[in-house]
Amino acid sequence: MKKGLCIIFMLITFLIKLVFYPLSVSAATVIEKEAIDEFVTNYMERNGLPGASIVIVKDGKVMYEKGYGHDSKGEPLTEKSLMRIASVSKSFTASSVLQLVDEGKINLDDPVVKYLPELTMDDTRLQKVTVRHLLSHTSGVPNPTIVPPANTLKAGVDRLHDWKLKWEPGDKYLYSNANYWILARLVEVISGMEFPKYLKQKIFSPLGMDDTISAINSGDAVKGLSQGYVTAYGTALPWSELEQMFSGSGGIVTTASDMGKWLSMHTNEGKNVNGERLLSKSLLEESYSPQPGSEKYGLGWSLSSPQVKPARISHSGSLSTFQAQQDIIPSSGYAVAVMLNNFTTTFEHAYEISSGIIKLTEGQKPDIKAPIPKITDLSLGFITLIYLFLGIKGIIRSKEWSNRRKQHPTWRYYLRLMPQVIPVLFIGWLFFIVPNLQNNSATIKDAFGIWPAAMLFLIVVFLIGVIVTVRRVYYRGILNRN
Repeated sequence: MKKGLCIIFMLITFLIKLVFYPLSVSAATVIEKEAIDEFVTNYMERNGLPGASIVIVKDGKVMYEKGYGHDSKGEPLTEKSLMRIASVSKSFTASSVLQLVDEGKINLDDPVVKYLPELTMDDTRLQKVTVRHLLSHTSGVPNPTIVPPANTLKAGVDRLHDWKLKWEPGDKYLYSNANYWILARLVEVISGMEFPKYLKQKIFSPLGMDDTISAINSGDAVKGLSQGYVTAYGTALPWSELEQMFSGSGGIVTTASDMGKWLSMHTNEGKNVNGERLLSKSLLEESYSPQPGSEKYGLGWSLSSPQVKPARISHSGSLSTFQAQQDIIPSSGYAVAVMLNNFTTTFEHAYEISSGIIKLTEGQKPDIKAPIPKITDLSLGFITLIYLFLGIKGIIRSKEWSNRRKQHPTWRYYLRLMPQVIPVLFIGWLFFIVPNLQNNSATIKDAFGIWPAAMLFLIVVFLIGVIVTVRRVYYRGILNRN
């Protein structure tokens, strides 16, 4: 009888919990989502960001996904809006290589030239560079900013023929996009498939990432992808993306919803929702582990420093008009992806938003920080106005300045022009020479978009310097004739 009474008591208790406590659980979930919405929305408003999309995953399941703000056409961003994820693409490239390792087609510690004999450099140490070195950025392959254009991965890798390694392979960490061009080309050669096709067939489709594609060049047309922005003075300007070949290193275009499926696999021991394994557990764990020569990078994933709590397995990414961040938190089972349709040179907004969301998942309040980029840009704007005022004043007084120095010998007179001439030469080199080096695809507009507030200041300095110099040389000529 006592046993029966205990069972009845347990049933009554269960029914009471079922009736009343779901409301509390549901409310807590709503409050958590509301807190996330409030944090992201306030962050965007405070920093003048036009749009963002996020996804939160826990233990292989998507918990929340949403878009905020708008795209360049004025349409609301959603979890289904296409965004570039830049270097976050490297973790996909790494997974494709590791799949081939799983299949026994590649050995991590074999020299890459064993599988890719077409790869050449002006450095015999290339023979020592292994697949692991490339994946962990310890190959010594440099990461130049200016490279010739390319339309295929093969052409992209061919550009390396006259490069030299920075140091002995395996000695040090040096982040390089070229490592991942080589790895993507390696996947093509070993699999017999073009790299975008391999990703679609072996990663995107098994995960149900139906809206995700991998582009070869940033200029490739992607249906449904809106133009991104650059930020300036606390606002955002629609801008065209810098033209470049970024397959393997930064070419993936995806959505928050699809990133949720990707992170679900990573928080489910390498398996998709159907239990199909895409990557062995051992290689997955290896990709999250420090590698020889690098304590902060695994195989396609960055590892947080000991000072960052909770510890994260991450990868960030940025192009000239987009920014992204993905984080896995092993201690809690959570994973977060943040994608922005804008880029700020002076600050990693995607990282900060992801960090705030992680704090909310830990039951903590996100830090509310001052909008540093906005303050920096406005300060630069103020300095630009002051320089413009003083520059106009100098232009007006050019004749008077020349008259005061009419007794100076020619060499001394022109030496006094150097404070104007040197900045003019440097800024002219930056805007007119650099975009044309090695026949690369960059333009003067691209240079301006790197950091509009700073570039506007440089333009003002350039124009003032040119005008002041020309006027002072002109008046010197008149004085000499007289």
